[in-house]
Amino acid sequence: MRLLRHHYIERHTGAICLERLAADRGIHWMYSGLREHAPTLFRVLTGSRTSHWLGLLNYDLPIAAARIGALDFLQDGQPQTDEYVDNVRDFKTLRQWFERKIRYWECRPMPADPAAVVSPADARVMVGSFHTQHSLFIKGKFFDYEELLGADKMEWLRAFRDGDFAIFRLTPDKYHYNHIPVSGIIKDFYEIQGACHSCNPNAVVAMVTPFSKNRRVITIIDTDCAGGSGVGLVAMIEIVALMIGDIVPCYSAYRYENPAVPYCGMPVKKGQPKSLYRPGSSTTVLVFQKGRCRFCDDICANRRRHNISSRFSAGFGQPLVETDLKVRSLIAWPPEHEGLHS
Repeated sequence: MRLLRHHYIERHTGAICLERLAADRGIHWMYSGLREHAPTLFRVLTGSRTSHWLGLLNYDLPIAAARIGALDFLQDGQPQTDEYVDNVRDFKTLRQWFERKIRYWECRPMPADPAAVVSPADARVMVGSFHTQHSLFIKGKFFDYEELLGADKMEWLRAFRDGDFAIFRLTPDKYHYNHIPVSGIIKDFYEIQGACHSCNPNAVVAMVTPFSKNRRVITIIDTDCAGGSGVGLVAMIEIVALMIGDIVPCYSAYRYENPAVPYCGMPVKKGQPKSLYRPGSSTTVLVFQKGRCRFCDDICANRRRHNISSRFSAGFGQPLVETDLKVRSLIAWPPEHEGLHS
């Protein structure tokens, strides 16, 4: 079985990198043969109960700490143990490694401009728009708009119609905390039930709109307030994937201290931890109101690259290339801030 290679662009070097996808052949088998020929078994395997038990089996068995950095599926991004809050030698399971804390206040610097929008995660990002006249228009590729936010959430469906979005794909080697991308006030916080589909590019192409079918947590942040980032309403959508058993809400205003569950009316500060993905791979989507932000030029240019082998490009018939970046790094700014660049 020959699978197309999948490359991404490393932001800080501009290098084209080959991604080694965890369990790639197994995922391909699930989403090509099994989904078509054994749909009942496929639904069982992508259900929350199976995903939970797969997570326990893969991440909760004791493992020697010395082996953590040597596992095959971690070789895309070797552990930077000097960033960790805790000593890796104290880790007894892979779960402890995946749920590691980092000294983000030292190793993940943020832009000084209060209007800057920052990445919510260490992830591979791709940007697009719901607006048909937009140069980054992508329709019906990664999610169905109404399903993504919830078909009964008319206020938010109206607010974000024709807006722009950014998709952040966290690979298994990544730091798995999500951080707040903007400063503002939480206007809504809710969960939508769903499946646990993989976010392997092959699975995403096969399912076409998996991110609006998976279980997800949605947070609406109003940034047009005192101390806010001033980019309108922002929807932060945290999406479970295969072997992600839970999304743990844990907003901390200072480092990782006194974690709290987000609530309506809660003020949140850009760059602070918001939630933790239980181990595996997962996805975070940001949705912005039409005309309220502009994505960084390098992210947009990278997405349109023709000379890179991307499974998204091959599957959707247009250049769709991801950029690998760090949490709290600049991704967008208000259109009037033309002087702010990546």
